This record gives sequence, C-alpha cells and structure tokens, in this order.
Amino acid sequence: MNRDEIMNILPHRDNMLLLDDVTESDGTAVGHYTVRGDEFFLKGHFPNNPIVPGVILCEILAQSACVLLKDVMTDGKLPVYTGLNNVKFRSPVKPGHTIETQCHIKRAKHPFYFAEGTVSVEGRLCVSAEFSFAITGE
Repeated sequence: MNRDEIMNILPHRDNMLLLDDVTESDGTAVGHYTVRGDEFFLKGHFPNNPIVPGVILCEILAQSACVLLKDVMTDGKLPVYTGLNNVKFRSPVKPGHTIETQCHIKRAKHPFYFAEGTVSVEGRLCVSAEFSFAITGE
C-alpha cells in the first residue's frame, strides 16, 4: 500500500503522515518510512546531531497499526492514542535511515484496540512498545 492508499484509511496529512508504504500479512502490519532529514521534528532535535524523537517513532508505529483496522477506519473516524506501555528506546534513528515497523493487534473491544510492535532500522531494534488507541468519531 503506497501513501495515496494509506490516505484512504488514515486521516493524517502533510507532515504528519509518517508512512511511505505498508503491507499487511497474517495480522501483522509492516510499514516503512525513510527519514529525509528535512522533517519539522528534526529542526531542533538536536542541532548538528539530528535524532528522530521517540514520540514520533511511537506515532509511526501507531499509524502502521491503524492500517490493520481499515474496515473500521471509515469516513469521519479518528484513531486517538489512549495509552503507551512498556516503551523501550534502544537505538537512535537518524536522517537517511529507513524505519521498518512491525505491529499487530493483541486484542480489541471496539472502539478500543490494544497493540504491540517494534521499530527497527536495518534489523537493529530501535523501539519496542505496547500501545492502545480508540477509534472515535461519528
């Protein structure tokens, strides 16, 4: 699924759509995002040593998970974080890196969804997390 197809599921646009592509197989979403270096979140984090903020890495992970919910992410629906648990930041992500996310939904009680996943770069684990979100809207 490319960015245009992702936008049919996610409401995120412009600088906050943080996936270049995503695939789904056997209940696992695998997403990719290449850090260009000109992203808004790198401008002050940190001067002369840009590192993708952990909160942005968690956002990329959540966006990947939402692709698994394409059947409930209909018009007017918004995915909203409700929790982050057991988050571990293990290695920095820098410009030029291509992030790979892997996540799956552990359980669901609509409108709440509970997921877990990882962020890695070239097989190197950067983030692991459990997270939850709610699908809100009309």
